[in-house]
Amino acid sequence: MSALFFLAAAVLALVFTPVSKLLAYRIGAVDKPDGRRIHTSPVPRLGGVAMYAAFWLVALPLVWENNVARGLFCGSTILLITGVCDDARGMSALPKLLCQICAAAVPFAFGLKVEQIVLPGSVAVPLGVWGYLFALIWIVGLINTVNLCDGMDGLAAGICCMAALIMAWSAYRIDQLTAAALMLILAGVALGFLFYNFHPASVFMGDSGAMFLGYILGGVSLMGTLKTTTVISLFFPLLVLGVPLIDISFAVLRRALTGKPIAAADKGHLHHRLLDSGCSQRQAVVVLYALSFLFCMAAVLMVNQFWLPAILLVGLNLTVITTIIFRRFRVVFYKK
Repeated sequence: MSALFFLAAAVLALVFTPVSKLLAYRIGAVDKPDGRRIHTSPVPRLGGVAMYAAFWLVALPLVWENNVARGLFCGSTILLITGVCDDARGMSALPKLLCQICAAAVPFAFGLKVEQIVLPGSVAVPLGVWGYLFALIWIVGLINTVNLCDGMDGLAAGICCMAALIMAWSAYRIDQLTAAALMLILAGVALGFLFYNFHPASVFMGDSGAMFLGYILGGVSLMGTLKTTTVISLFFPLLVLGVPLIDISFAVLRRALTGKPIAAADKGHLHHRLLDSGCSQRQAVVVLYALSFLFCMAAVLMVNQFWLPAILLVGLNLTVITTIIFRRFRVVFYKK
């Protein structure tokens, strides 16, 4: 049954994405090249509509059975409308953030909550009302983490596909079957969309797609892999999404040190630095895929208490990422 969820989502994403491209041209949601963009010709950027439709059509039986899934459906609809407006006409940072907060809060009315955190030694710390604030920050943070990651053909879709598969495995381990199924559906949607989005991309997911991916990852992780709310379970999704989280952290620090607004766009992200080092777009994406895969494997090792190999993998990744950040990464590849 789980494999059918994954396959159905991938097939529907394959079918719906060309339709979303036509819609993008109709409403003017087209990404045109400029000084910051990597692509050189206009590309439709409304892939999020296809991803949303494919995901919820496959997840419909789960929405029918699960209150929190209904909340995620309602919240993601708010976020989709926000993303489409931003993709088509543009939206400033503050209104977009307010819409993200509103969407993140919707599942609370359907039963989503984090009541406590269990520290090492089985010490439970009740969160009370702070649990809602934690959940809000968690979901909004992952929305913007994935959105920031969407800067190169196939990058966000590929990383989110890997993350969703690993989080599905984690949810199955603790018998959170609804959460696991939703993660498999999300992985299928991301994989199906990647068929059109890998370089050279014929369509971008846009803010509508990137925010949707981040929202579902954030919301489902709270209903599934974070159900036990232990420190390790809190760390698991952060490690799985290690590459975009490090990228966004470095971007915030970089902009703060240079006096630029936090939401300002620039060309200092990891993928930009890989391109500067001599990588092609495909090679840069593959490098970041590899780093993400190693973070995922470190998360799996950590959950199974293989601490030393997990720490070594994380250390290796951090070394490579630091090398990229400080522009000490050089490659000599044959480029066609």
